[in-house]
Amino acid sequence: MRLSKILVFTTILLLLLSAFAFGADLESLAKQEGKVVVYSITSRIANAAKAFEKKYGIKVEAYDLHDFELVEKVSKEVKSGITGADFIIAQDSGRVFGELLEPGYVYSYVPEDMKSVIPKEFQDPLVFSFISKVFCYNSETYQAPPVNNIWELADPKMKGKFFFKDPFKEGVNMNFLTMITSPKWAKRIADAYERYYGKPIKLTTKNAGYEWIKAVLKNGLVMFTSDTKLAESIGIRGQGVDAIGLFAYTKLRYRKSKNLALMPIMGMDPFAGFYYPAYLLMVKNAKHPNAAKLFIDFLLTPEGFKPWHKSPGVYSSNPNIPPYPGDNAFKVWKEILVGEEGEFIFNNRADVEEFWGNFAY
Repeated sequence: MRLSKILVFTTILLLLLSAFAFGADLESLAKQEGKVVVYSITSRIANAAKAFEKKYGIKVEAYDLHDFELVEKVSKEVKSGITGADFIIAQDSGRVFGELLEPGYVYSYVPEDMKSVIPKEFQDPLVFSFISKVFCYNSETYQAPPVNNIWELADPKMKGKFFFKDPFKEGVNMNFLTMITSPKWAKRIADAYERYYGKPIKLTTKNAGYEWIKAVLKNGLVMFTSDTKLAESIGIRGQGVDAIGLFAYTKLRYRKSKNLALMPIMGMDPFAGFYYPAYLLMVKNAKHPNAAKLFIDFLLTPEGFKPWHKSPGVYSSNPNIPPYPGDNAFKVWKEILVGEEGEFIFNNRADVEEFWGNFAY
């Protein structure tokens, strides 16, 4: 027994020493490259870049791009043999899967010291963070959630009182609509219909997911161009706002900074909103691969994630980084939100876009 314990201790020690040696070697190689280029879908990369430069003395060129711009730029550059980004922070899993990962333009790199930390399910492709969008109401108008089932948003009593960002303005919103047409979620939506109306749903479309999309559009869905404007419209005080909004949970930080009355509906049946991942991915023809790998490792630490840790609604893939104070852990949200599946979205989003266009405009 004593020998066994010694062997286990020795093995762990060797692994730690190996990881330390690897990290030291990577840092040395990264410093020799002296620079790293990153394309990101979030402006918070600028503050992370400053922290990385200060710690390692490696210059960072960071570019903040819209999700569709980033995907198109990387695919065109790699296809043409042009050296651009060394790594990317990307969202819109359908396009990332079909236009970047499948052609081999990008790939996952998981730092050695993170392989036993980041859950396996988030390593390929490597997830940097998750962002949530949640149904919310005006907590000044109502003391408790005014609706508890998504089908209430299609009820005549809620006509013109459901606010949502135009899915053609942000890909993740269309991804959400695509996911609710998947067999798993369509079944749950059908069950929720029966719980609300007391009878089985009668389909006029492919499934209950499509049926709900059609129903809320016909019930006067109000579309916004930004989640910020949407949150402000829902949470404004003194106006008796009785609408429901589905928007980024990060906007709940406005409860203090903008004095908005906002509360989430966590008990909404059968889902309280949706979440989507942001990925950390190496670019195939990276000019500064070691600096990119070091920066990726940095972003997965509490120090590197700090710029994203300033509001609720953003969760690191590193479970050792706690959520924003007062927010729920991602594992809580994961159980009640619709999540993205890149392959399903890539194969089915065009159909949902066409369906949406037939009823929305």
